[in-house]
Amino acid sequence: MPKMKTKSGAKKRFKVTASGLVVAGQAGKRHGMIKRSTKFIRSARGTTILSPQDAKIVKSYMPYAR
Repeated sequence: MPKMKTKSGAKKRFKVTASGLVVAGQAGKRHGMIKRSTKFIRSARGTTILSPQDAKIVKSYMPYAR
């Protein structure tokens, strides 16, 4: 069987941790910051762990990142 292909967009946006969790950048911070609350901006710093349902989809995009 030939090798499966990794989705190039997924490998740039997500990272799989050693324990198998998927880390992604926080959503909703590209533009329109004036209408966002300060609390939202503070809590949306850095990265976040994806939910198990979303992580399952992302892992299917990156078959060798486990």
